[in-house]
Amino acid sequence: MKIERLLGATLCGLARIITGARAIHHAANGPDTTGGTTIYYANHRSHIDFLLVWAALPPSVRRRTRPVAGADYWLTSPLRRYVALRIFRAVLVERSGGAQAATDPLAAMQAALDAGESLILFPEGTRNVGDDLLPFKSGIFRLAQAHPGLRCVPVWVENLGRVMPKGSFIPVPLLCALHFGDALCLGDDEARDSFLKRSRDALIALAPTAA
Repeated sequence: MKIERLLGATLCGLARIITGARAIHHAANGPDTTGGTTIYYANHRSHIDFLLVWAALPPSVRRRTRPVAGADYWLTSPLRRYVALRIFRAVLVERSGGAQAATDPLAAMQAALDAGESLILFPEGTRNVGDDLLPFKSGIFRLAQAHPGLRCVPVWVENLGRVMPKGSFIPVPLLCALHFGDALCLGDDEARDSFLKRSRDALIALAPTAA
């Protein structure tokens, strides 16, 4: 396990060097270092989104935080499998959906939260190459509904789509920033559409303006 932690720390350092990533905390009470069970949810532009969010967390929080990622990508080679499962302890989900899915994609996420671990989640459900945030899938609502009081922290990842554009293997030297917002929780008897809109609006509010 020590070698995996060392490799994880090394990958975090490389990601910061390549992207110049820095964390900017907009939350009223500053950086969240409590380590309580949390979903860190972000916009999704690159396969290394979760690495930057993970790297921005304090080490004590990082050790209890697992990224959610697509099994169809991370299980395609022994190296990717090792990185995902051994270094990041990722929760891998099938993204085919519907009757084609062999398992409920939320089951593994539920188990992680039940064990007191936190998650890094991308509610858009897929990588977004456009300028506008895609509508949120219902998974984040269902997880919050099953875990009353679960904190959901929005994280806007800025510039990563241009640092690592889709199909690119060589990073473009641009500075990247991660904007952390205030945690929100599902309200008592709050409807799905209301929560999804509120959480999506909170993420959009962190995006830097064109100015």
